[in-house]
Amino acid sequence: MSLGQERDSFKRLHRPNYASWHSQPTPLNSTSSAAAAATPAPVPAPTTASTSESTSTPSAKKKRPKTNIVYSQPADTGTGTNVNTQLVYAIDHLKSTHNPMRLQDIAIVTNTPLETDAVLLEKFKSHDRILWDPKTDLYSYRHEFSFRNKAALLTEIQRQTRKGGGIPVRALKESWKEAPLAIEELEKEGDVLVTRTVKDGQLRMVFWNEIKPDDESGGKQVEKEFFDLWHSLKVPNDVDLLRALHAEGLQATAEEMPIPKAPSNMKKKGKRSAPRQRQAKITNTHLKGEIDLSRDYERK
Repeated sequence: MSLGQERDSFKRLHRPNYASWHSQPTPLNSTSSAAAAATPAPVPAPTTASTSESTSTPSAKKKRPKTNIVYSQPADTGTGTNVNTQLVYAIDHLKSTHNPMRLQDIAIVTNTPLETDAVLLEKFKSHDRILWDPKTDLYSYRHEFSFRNKAALLTEIQRQTRKGGGIPVRALKESWKEAPLAIEELEKEGDVLVTRTVKDGQLRMVFWNEIKPDDESGGKQVEKEFFDLWHSLKVPNDVDLLRALHAEGLQATAEEMPIPKAPSNMKKKGKRSAPRQRQAKITNTHLKGEIDLSRDYERK
C-alpha cells in the first residue's frame, strides 16, 4: 500500500460525527447571531388602553372632600314617630317661648301631629305643666316662678330665703331669661348673696342679704386684709393638734365607741330544751291549817 492510500484510510477512520450536537461545527453566521443576541429586543409601543391604565393607577385615588359630618353621633331625624318623643318636643318649645301659643302654631313649629293624633293631644293637655285657656284656646307653660322684672325677682328671693334656703339660678333662668343679669346687678347693690362654681365662676345659688351694707345696720364689705389673714390660717395635723390641746389643758373629743358585734362563727348548739315550768307562788299561806282549800264551799 502506498503512502497516499494509507493517508486516505486514516482520514476515513477519524472523520468527526456530525450527528451529535457538541460535535457540530460553528455556523458561518455565528458572529451575526451573537451580536443580535447581545442587542436588547425593541420594546413594543404601548397601546392606548395600556397607557390609560398605567397613568390612571397612581393618580386614580382621588382625595375625598372633607365634611363636617360626625359619624359617631346619631343623625337628627326630627321629632320621630314615638308619641312620647313628640310630646317632649312640643313641651320644650312651649317652655322656651314664655308666651301663650295656639295649638296649630305649636304643631307647625315642632312638626308634631298635635291636631290629628288624639293620644298625643290628650297627653299634651293632661301634662302638669301645660295650662290651657278655654276662652282664648291658647296653651302656655307653667313655670316654677312667674316674675318678669328685677323687683319681682328680689321679692321671690326674699320669700325663699325666709323659708330657710336659696334658689338655684338655673331655675330662675328658666322662668326669666334675664334673671342672671338681674342677679348680678342685685349682687353689686348688696341686696343678694351669690355662690359660684369653682371651675368657671358661673352663678349657682342666690340668697337674700338680710344685712344690707349701710351705716345703720352694718354689714359692710370685709376688708381684703382680714380675708388674707383668715385664709392664711392652717389647721395643724393630728399630732400637733393633740399637743396644742394638751398644752391648753384640753382633750380631744372622744368618738363614740361602736358596739362590738357577736362573732359570726359561733358553734351552733344542739336542740333547745323545753322551757322550765315555774311553780306558782302561794300567797295565802296564812290560811293554812284553818281552812281546807281543797274543798268547795257552797252556800246552803
